[in-house]
Amino acid sequence: MKPTTQTAPEPRNFFQDVHEVVRLIPPGRVTTYGTIAHYLGARHGARTVGYAMMAAHTAEHHVPAHRVVNRLGHLTGRLHFATPFAMQEALEAEGVRVEEDRVVEFAKLFWDPQVELA
Repeated sequence: MKPTTQTAPEPRNFFQDVHEVVRLIPPGRVTTYGTIAHYLGARHGARTVGYAMMAAHTAEHHVPAHRVVNRLGHLTGRLHFATPFAMQEALEAEGVRVEEDRVVEFAKLFWDPQVELA
């Protein structure tokens, strides 16, 4: 009898998982670092999601990192874009209004993967 060999599953890469979720956010909608972390089972991982967003430019496929904001709708990641206004400009190009570095109508535009992908 031939012994069966089991191979361990590929380790999950949290940054890649974050990037996959962010790619699902529709244009004109936004979500938060904490919401993504919670969806991926990392309840207290909002900061790590932020790190994943800072690394988004290194991903093989485009990651629309401009659609991820803090829990109050503020563009806290804006300084990690090519210019301090690039995040706002990308959101506005999708029809999202931004005033004083905050998404206007944040609650209306909020995208929750737990709800939207259920």
